[in-house]
Amino acid sequence: MDPHEDTELSAIVKMQAERHAAPAGLRDRIVTSIRQAETPSRQEPKPQGWRQWLNLGAAFAMGVLASVTVVHFLNAASAQERLAQDVVSSHVRSLMAAHLADVASSDRHTVKPWFSGKLDFSPPVADLAQAGFPLVGGRLDYVGGRPAAALVYQHRQHIINVFVWPHDTRAPTPPAALEAQGFNVIGWEDKKMQFWLVSDLNASDLQAFADQLRGAAIAGSPPAPGKR
Repeated sequence: MDPHEDTELSAIVKMQAERHAAPAGLRDRIVTSIRQAETPSRQEPKPQGWRQWLNLGAAFAMGVLASVTVVHFLNAASAQERLAQDVVSSHVRSLMAAHLADVASSDRHTVKPWFSGKLDFSPPVADLAQAGFPLVGGRLDYVGGRPAAALVYQHRQHIINVFVWPHDTRAPTPPAALEAQGFNVIGWEDKKMQFWLVSDLNASDLQAFADQLRGAAIAGSPPAPGKR
């Protein structure tokens, strides 16, 4: 197209075309949109207030408390297991060395006085022959880092060692019943003594013996003040 003709066409279009006024506020909206597009978006950081630190502190404290509780439980269980192993080892040594008794007698009036002067306590000695558990004798032993009285009973061909020492709140609580190295172990404590029983006797028969011995120990205890 000729440049002269192009100029004339542009002039005609400008003269003939309708002109419409832009709506009010359109310019402002366009300018605002452009500015928003040019401004990079920023994510406002979440406030790190004292509540969040308080929650973190509480969670940490709970974690520490749980850890201490678990460690205490494991230590208590391990102490009981270690003492049970020591008791069983003493039982086995007495069988292997053929040294069941320092004083061999089925008479409790012979066995009980024998410990006098050898220990700083007097172990209860029961005569359970009528129940099928005759007394064989007694000996001195050393269990769990402390002197102990070992009372020896028999049921048929099975030997039962009864380890007795004074009640100690620092010592592990005796187990109601457990098995260690193939032997059954039963224990209990009262206000004066701790008792640990070890034997290869089956669990039910050993429990029957424990019940008899515990009943005899209670019956042989001196009455409480004011009671006769």
